[in-house]
This record gives sequence, C-alpha cells and structure tokens, in this order.
Amino acid sequence: MKLALHWKILIGMILGLLFGIFMKNIGMVGAVTDWIKPFGTIFINLLKMIAVPLIVVSLITGLADLKDISKLSKLGGRTVALYLFTTVTAVSIGLVLANVIEPGSYINEVSRDTLLTSFTGDANAKIQLAESAKNQGPLQPLVDVVPENFFQALTDNASMLKVILFTILLGIGIILIDEKKSKPVVDFFKGLNEVILKIIDIIMLAAPIGVFALMASLMVEIPDFTTLGALAIYGLTVVIGLMIMTYVVYPTLLYSFTKVGPRRFFSAIAPAQLLAFSTSSSAATLPVTLERVTEHLGVDEEVTSFVLPLGATVNMDGTSLYQAVAAVFIAQAMGINLDLTTQLMIVVTATLASIGSAAVPSAGMVMLVIVLGQAGIPEAGLALIFAIDRPLDMCRTVVNVTSDSAVAAIVGNSVGKLRKPAEIEERVL
Repeated sequence: MKLALHWKILIGMILGLLFGIFMKNIGMVGAVTDWIKPFGTIFINLLKMIAVPLIVVSLITGLADLKDISKLSKLGGRTVALYLFTTVTAVSIGLVLANVIEPGSYINEVSRDTLLTSFTGDANAKIQLAESAKNQGPLQPLVDVVPENFFQALTDNASMLKVILFTILLGIGIILIDEKKSKPVVDFFKGLNEVILKIIDIIMLAAPIGVFALMASLMVEIPDFTTLGALAIYGLTVVIGLMIMTYVVYPTLLYSFTKVGPRRFFSAIAPAQLLAFSTSSSAATLPVTLERVTEHLGVDEEVTSFVLPLGATVNMDGTSLYQAVAAVFIAQAMGINLDLTTQLMIVVTATLASIGSAAVPSAGMVMLVIVLGQAGIPEAGLALIFAIDRPLDMCRTVVNVTSDSAVAAIVGNSVGKLRKPAEIEERVL
C-alpha cells in the first residue's frame, strides 16, 4: 500500500526528532550540523526556488481566465476583508488568553535575568532592524510594493509583493487586449504552469528526507530544557491560541460560508500544514499549498493563484496572535500594567504591522519590536522570548498557511469557484 504524502512527511518528522535527540545526548551535535542540516536547507531552497515562478505563471493564467476586470476587483476586495478580519480575531484571542492565563506571572526573577542576559545580543539585532523600519515614512510600505526592476524582484523571495503587483498588471493587460492576440501568451503560460507543477511533484519526492534533516537539526540546536521550562506557560498560552484559530475559528468560518466540513478541509491541506511546521516558512510552503488547495480542496486556480500568494506575504494570523501574547507576557514579566486603551492599540498596531512589514527580513520579531514600542513596553524585553521562538515559529506558520487556505476556499465559494467533492480530480503528488 502506497503511503499518502502527509504520512511520509509525518514519519520523516518523527524520525528526525528522535534522531536529533539521540545525537544531542551522545554529544554529536557537530555531525548533525555539518552532515544532516544542509539537506534540510537544500530542501527549503528548492521550494523557495520554485515559489516565485509558480506565483507568476499561476497568477497570470488565473487572471487570464477571469476575462473581466470587475471580477478581479470583487476577488481582491473580499480577500483583503477576510484577511483583515482573521488577523484582528487572532490578535484579540491572543490578548484575551494572555490576560486570563497571565504567563508573565509564572516566570521568576532569576529566570528572567538569565534570559535577558543570554539573549540580549539577539534582541538588539532585531531592535536595530525595527529602528530602520520605524524611521521610514508612513507611505514607505506602499513605495516598497512597486518594483523599479521586475527581474531584480524575481531574484528575491522577500520581494514577493513586488512580483505580485507586476504580475497582476500583466494579467490585466492580457485581459484588456484582443483574445486572438492574447491566446498565444496565455497558452504559453498554461503550458509552463503544467511544467512547474511537475517540478513541484519531483521536489516533493524529497520531502520526507528534507523534513527529517530539518527536525534533526532543530533538536540539536534548541536550548536546554531548563531554559525552555521557564517559558513553558508562555509557550502553552501561544499554542492554545493557535489551536483555537486552527480548530475552532477557521473550521467555523469555513462551514458557515461554504459548508466544507473540517475533515475534508484538513485532509486536503495536511501536507501543506506539516511542511509549514517543518520549514517555518509560508513562502517555502506556497507551492504545496497552491497544489493542495487547488487540486484537493477544489478551489479554482484563478482564485488560489491570487489569494494564496497574497496571503503568504501579508496574512500572518499566527504571527499576530503570538505578538499579542508576547507583548502582554513581557509586560507582565517586567511588572508593567497594560490598560485597556494600550491593549486596543496593540490590536491596531499588530494588524497594521502584519500588512506593512511584508518585505522586512525576520518580519515576526521586527513587527513585535514595533508593537512593544507602541505599547510603551521596553524593547529589551524581547530577549525573554528568544529561547522558545523557533518552536513557536513552526506552530504559527501552520496557522498562517491554514488561514490562507480557509480564506481561499471562502472567497472561491463566494464567486462560484469552489468545486464539490465529486467534481474534484485527485492528483497524487
């Protein structure tokens, strides 16, 4: 019996975790870093390598199939509205949980001082990045979206919004010219799209090995469990919030608007979720997310090719929820009381930051520095959460990808582009 892709990835993940723990216990951390970790890096690079070509080609073919500019505006409006709604919901849930559980009250003074001392350097690096972002004008994020050189933007995965903007303009141009003239261009991109999808199939053959390497390297590089133990309640608070978003908010929204049940939804996107957990990158997971949502969830490509790349760039529900919990946790640990007005400002700042910092390296931490500054919380407190950031980053990336997939299905259904289960042609990876 042939195992499904998500089972292969899950097996690779478990074996990688066990292997990493074993190698760390016998003192062979260097061997994993030198000989195992590079295979994980290669796998992520392969996924990122194909992500931008896939976005360009699939978005052009999707827009060309719309054949009507008004459909594009309807698609864009509904997508942005849903992304904003889920982001505000995520931040609000994070704030409620942080106030109810009060994770900052569980960290003692010794642990706090140890964490502040150990991770001050890491925190300062992120603070400097945030300072350069804060010194820019209010419209700089808008300026950053417009590429001065499209081909240069193609070489940088951090410039995905620039690529999306140019590709949308190209797609609009194709719609506006005579169909006889546009047909050769559309046929070329449709053929290229099939080629790229086949390349993704080939890359995904290496997924279990890549995931094994990523998990093994994670386990040997993770801080000691004593350090993690001091942050256990904080980590648990974030995970509870992420689980509420994943298993309550999205399934409820999805069933309310599309009648798609949780079982169908999660079985369709499981490989993308596992890959998101392993790679901690929405961009690296995007090729698989596109394939799963289109072929297995049944959303037409003209919708997924627009909604999912945009979501991978600006929709960060998991990150926004984590920022809300982290901000309150740091304030509690440092004895700072946050009033209702300040916490409402955290909702606004975290929501806007998730949209405005799409091109910023290490966006999650940089955005958090901005949120802390706006709330009047010492930015040096960032050092308190570095020890546990990598495992939480893996979890919040799963939520980001799940959110993108749910929104794609809801938007697809609203424009009549969500197929029924009987109409879906299963394509085995």
